Amino acid sequence: MKRKKRERNNILLHGSNDICVELNRILWRKRHRIFSLVSFVSGCLILLLFAVSVFSPPPAANLLFLPPHSLVRKEIAAVESNAVFQVPTIGGDLDRGLWRTSRSKLYYGCSNASNKFQTADMKTYPNRYLLISTSGGLNQQRTGIVDSVVAAYILNATLVVPRLDQRSYWKDASGFAEIFNVDRFISSLSRDVKIIKELPLKGGKPWIPRRMAVPRKCNERCYQTRVLPVLTKKQAIELRKFDYRLSNRLETDLQKLRCRVNYHALTFTDPILEMGKLLVERMRMKAKHFIALHLRFEPDMLAFTGCYYGGGDKERRELGKIRRRWKALHASNPEKMRRQGRCPLTPEEIGLMLRALGFGSDVHIYVASGEVYGGEETLAPLKALFPNFHSKETIATEAELAPFSSFSSRMAALDYIVCDESDVFVSNNNGNMVRMIAGRRRYFGHKPTIRPNAKKLYKLFMARNNMTWEEFATKVQAFQVGFMGAPKEVKPGRGEFHENPTSCICETKGTETIQKETQEEDHENDNNGRDTAEVNDEQDPIEEDLDWIEDDYSDNIKDLPDTDSNVLTKQEQPEVEELFSD
Repeated sequence: MKRKKRERNNILLHGSNDICVELNRILWRKRHRIFSLVSFVSGCLILLLFAVSVFSPPPAANLLFLPPHSLVRKEIAAVESNAVFQVPTIGGDLDRGLWRTSRSKLYYGCSNASNKFQTADMKTYPNRYLLISTSGGLNQQRTGIVDSVVAAYILNATLVVPRLDQRSYWKDASGFAEIFNVDRFISSLSRDVKIIKELPLKGGKPWIPRRMAVPRKCNERCYQTRVLPVLTKKQAIELRKFDYRLSNRLETDLQKLRCRVNYHALTFTDPILEMGKLLVERMRMKAKHFIALHLRFEPDMLAFTGCYYGGGDKERRELGKIRRRWKALHASNPEKMRRQGRCPLTPEEIGLMLRALGFGSDVHIYVASGEVYGGEETLAPLKALFPNFHSKETIATEAELAPFSSFSSRMAALDYIVCDESDVFVSNNNGNMVRMIAGRRRYFGHKPTIRPNAKKLYKLFMARNNMTWEEFATKVQAFQVGFMGAPKEVKPGRGEFHENPTSCICETKGTETIQKETQEEDHENDNNGRDTAEVNDEQDPIEEDLDWIEDDYSDNIKDLPDTDSNVLTKQEQPEVEELFSD
């Protein structure tokens, strides 16, 4: 009995030992797996830390532990400085052509009439008088004055000195003789068109002309079929709201007549010319070369374009209130407008563009501008880039400007003179002043005229913090080819004639030989010329000066007295989409 009990205990003890051994084996396997996993994770962490230490740039604090003249220290500093968008204070080599356009000496203005052009004494009919009333600000009125001479020539009529717009947005009461040299205007064109100062009396009484309007895009045949029959019948007519009422596409002799009027006959009065000359002289005293910038960042301009510049509800509310003045404007899409290059650049963006083109902080800038939206806060980035910042108010005394300061057109005439005489003219939109000055600068030697390629520059400005300054500047220079005022940037017939007077620009002898040496440059300009034309076409609908679509336009046109129905086919409404179209 006892023996059986011992055998049973031995069996139980032996079984317990077997179980313990098996449990130890299981525990050992698990410990081994856990240890292997921990070892693997630890190894991965060590490799990751090693990779970070090798490939990441050293912290700035490490520079403190390197010798001042260490090559490693210099390399680290170079890497850190290139890692962000930093604008340099210096520009490029200004002698490389920024102050002049390439091959400009090979082209010159030519506006003499051909042998086929009939003189005024041969073609002017007696008792046939043309009057016109201009529209808008100074430069919009200038286009009307120029085109009125051509219209009188087409109609074989005597032109009465044009009547300036005194009721529009600009509200300037100046007459023609208070802004322009009327005697020079009449005498210079005496061989082309007979011009008189006032309409003569009819039967001893004032002669009341028939008032009528002509459509835009009106060419020579249009005047002969729509206007001439009324003029023949009534003998005296007045064409009202006369701005851009003549086609861009006319025969060469008529285009050259336009140039003779614009660039030779139509000059400012002596007081305006003398004050303008004084402003230019004072800019020349400050620097050998200077830039004139037509900033055009006033509240009315921004409201008209419908653009947005990040000012939140305050900006939307302020500009929206101004925009409601123009009932014909559609609801705007600010983001789309910016993408399409239809918005003026901000003052800061203008400054960055100029710096990228090579103009350093020592360059002097004359700014032609009204009240800038946002005031000094908006101008601060531009002034930081170009501290030598001037305007007529800063380089002339209040007493010197007093004869002009109460008249917007006379003040605009002073800016016109300085911008025309500047070494480089920079625009920020494509309105009337820019177009008139750009055409004049082409006619008188293709002086550099920079127009931002806003469509491409917008995308670049948005991405500038993701690139180095060198990359940014290289792209700006590439995008601006074809937008710098060089010869043949814009193809003949493209754009508005007052901006691109190709019929009045001739080439010097020997041009062909020199052109063969610069075929690659010509090819590049041709490509960018197409780009320019594309942008021109896109921008036309919003680049009109603001006054021709004033609220009083559609109201007043209903009051036209006794207008022949076959001449004015419909009441003209402010069609924003077709502004400046040919």
